Amino acid sequence: MKHQTLDQLHTVADVHAEATDLVATRSQRLERWAKLLEKNPDRRLEALTGTEYKSPEIREKMRYNDSPLTVAFEDPIFRAQGLRDDTYGEAKRFFELTDWQLHEIVCHCHVGASIRARWAASRVRAAMSERFGFFAWLRGIFMH
Repeated sequence: MKHQTLDQLHTVADVHAEATDLVATRSQRLERWAKLLEKNPDRRLEALTGTEYKSPEIREKMRYNDSPLTVAFEDPIFRAQGLRDDTYGEAKRFFELTDWQLHEIVCHCHVGASIRARWAASRVRAAMSERFGFFAWLRGIFMH
């Protein structure tokens, strides 16, 4: 492999300086996801249907176009760090979430067929803290 400077790379690739800052911890990844959702707080996103009723095999492959998971996958930094797609299983792995936590973020049973990005961001923030999950969610509702 040939070593190239950052200036040389700019001539052949779209290099983003922020991509060099790794989002290394679970909390950092979740915080970034929440901020990505908050960039367009009124964006209507698709909720996944019945995640709690699907078998693990089916649930792992679940995805909808324009879901909160899609917002994460659209981020080049997350993709550079290994987010492979916008499926339920990949989000669970990448963000280190339990099924229950991810269900709380993306499932239709809480909000119907669509979710406002602002609401999804508050659920992501709630998942950041197990002990204060409800209070983080409540704070997210009133502060965003």
